Amino acid sequence: MTLLELFKLLQKHLAMVIVLPVVLALATAGVSWGLMQNQYTATVSVYVLSSSSSEQNTIQNSDLSASQLIANDIAELANSDIVAERTAEELGMTSLAGYDISVNSSTTTRVIEISVESGEPQAAATVANKIAEVLSSVAQEVMGVESVNIVDEAKTPEAPSGPNRPMYTAVAFLAGLFLAVAIVVVMDMVNTRVRTPEEAEELLGVPVIGRIPKIKG
Repeated sequence: MTLLELFKLLQKHLAMVIVLPVVLALATAGVSWGLMQNQYTATVSVYVLSSSSSEQNTIQNSDLSASQLIANDIAELANSDIVAERTAEELGMTSLAGYDISVNSSTTTRVIEISVESGEPQAAATVANKIAEVLSSVAQEVMGVESVNIVDEAKTPEAPSGPNRPMYTAVAFLAGLFLAVAIVVVMDMVNTRVRTPEEAEELLGVPVIGRIPKIKG
């Protein structure tokens, strides 16, 4: 099937090509705006202070590399079960199952960012700050670092960070458009009727010498 044939086929089923993407987009928009809860993200920044850097006034390159490796280890520790369990215990919660926690650690600095996403803005900030406090104590116990200091405390977010409703709607529209084109092409493939003189010539191998017009009434 050439592009011209596909274009003519889509023109023939233009209503489906337009209606199906619009219906899917409207349905997705209704679900995302009507049923999906707003999510809020609070971020706390911590700085890793290792024992070796505090004993010397000047930081050598080897010390800096070692501190960065320690920071990466502490970033992994922030995602551990022991930190999550202690945080939930100190907050009087059973678990942190309802919170989406992500940890970002750069390879060039000792600053670690801990982000907490929740449906309640104040809860997101409270959990993020408590994770930073618990992480400091656990890191000192487990890894022997001097401290994990909080640089910027998590503040209560004022605007939601998600869900990305416009993106969901746009994806649903494109998916509906692709589905409509696929349905039209499949319908054309399974239709074995001879619909044009060219198709008759191709199937029979003889030229068309006459046509009988369709008479209405």
